[in-house]
Amino acid sequence: MAPDRQKVTVRTLQRKKMRGEPITMMTAYDYPTARWVDEAGIDVILVGDSLGMVVLGFPNTLPVTVDIMLHHCKAVARGARRALLVGDMPFMSFQVSVEETVRNAGRFLQEAGMDAVKLEGGRERVDAVRALVDAGIPVMGHIGLTPQRVHQFGGFRLQGRTAEAARRLVEDALALEEAGVFAIVLEMVPAQVARYITERLQVPTIGIGAGPYCDGQVLVFHDTVGMFEEFQPKFAKRYAQVAPLIRRALQQYKEEVETRRFPAAEHTTFMDETEWEAFLRLMEAGDGRE
Repeated sequence: MAPDRQKVTVRTLQRKKMRGEPITMMTAYDYPTARWVDEAGIDVILVGDSLGMVVLGFPNTLPVTVDIMLHHCKAVARGARRALLVGDMPFMSFQVSVEETVRNAGRFLQEAGMDAVKLEGGRERVDAVRALVDAGIPVMGHIGLTPQRVHQFGGFRLQGRTAEAARRLVEDALALEEAGVFAIVLEMVPAQVARYITERLQVPTIGIGAGPYCDGQVLVFHDTVGMFEEFQPKFAKRYAQVAPLIRRALQQYKEEVETRRFPAAEHTTFMDETEWEAFLRLMEAGDGRE
């Protein structure tokens, strides 16, 4: 069945939660990927700062800047027509002040064609969320493992393991909802905790490594299709393995060029024979100059 082509909005996600319909979300960082994800009927495209790792080769997301994010957001916006587009606010784009947060977030909508922004953090981000919502900027929250705090966490570790840590996650989620977020990403938290939070929120939850009880799921595109091979998160399912196909294609290209099998006749355009002969006569006659 062909996907519904009506534009997805934050209200679409709210209606899906109310009806118990799962929400789909996938990352994309460029024009062709955005087209593929959009054509598949995925509800939400996240231009995640994870591009720092899977596209730019950084060890984590911390070196990603606002300008880098806007560059990729613009490309995604040109490729997608239906999905709700969410731009990830990178490290230090929302931590300094509320005013700077609003200014940076506004660029995602005004310059880069995003429909909303996502920022990491719980209760400490309430003032920023309220200011963004007051400015007319839809906000997606993100709690649990927040990769921009990877050094504080001591690595990419499961969050909410203990009763006290789980309680803090619940309080963070409720505070973000009260501040006005339209959805919350729950990353790498125990499934029971994610379910508890999901059942108590009016806004949708989107899980990544948070089990099956969230209102929706998100994965990184490069993990999903097997393009990122440095490591595979436990929660990521690979639905394809395109990296070996790409390697084989490149190796075949190299071999065919070196053995002069490419380009073949079907890849080549020749001048009309009559025009070619006329060209040779012109060259033999010269152009009349000494």
